[in-house]
Amino acid sequence: MSERDHRRHFVIRRADRPGDLGWVVMAHGEIYERQFGWNTDFEALVAKIVAEYAAKHDPATEAAWIAEVDGERAGCVFLVAGDQPGVAKLRILLVAPTARGLGLGARLVEECLDFARRAGYRQVTLWTNDVLVAARKIYQRFGFRLADEEPHHSFGHDLVGQNWILDLR
Repeated sequence: MSERDHRRHFVIRRADRPGDLGWVVMAHGEIYERQFGWNTDFEALVAKIVAEYAAKHDPATEAAWIAEVDGERAGCVFLVAGDQPGVAKLRILLVAPTARGLGLGARLVEECLDFARRAGYRQVTLWTNDVLVAARKIYQRFGFRLADEEPHHSFGHDLVGQNWILDLR
């Protein structure tokens, strides 16, 4: 970390301010297009996840967080109920390129998992793609294990989707 990074101020807060949810969709669309060349199908997927969260999340069991660096949004993560009782899904983790290297990804995941434990979940799952190497390293550091993977064509590319699982107990 450079001397400049030590002076940067960051906070992790709930995604509960006007513009937060829209920023999540926009940032995913723009960053993934720049970094991986993914098309608007990805942004549409993120928009669907965010819209479902906005329309019907239960604050006792589902939450979203924003990371801010020097007062600007720079990252996010969501935790939503899974398809089975006691299972949550970690969704749409993102750290903007300008804020990478500050440990924000790990801080966001830690916040997410702490909330999952307090909410009584026994397991957290996530779906990602193998090209998202930095995120995968964060998941592995927290103990997630690869459950399965499968090739797919999405977002304008041939990808390998991966399902990861973390047992909380």
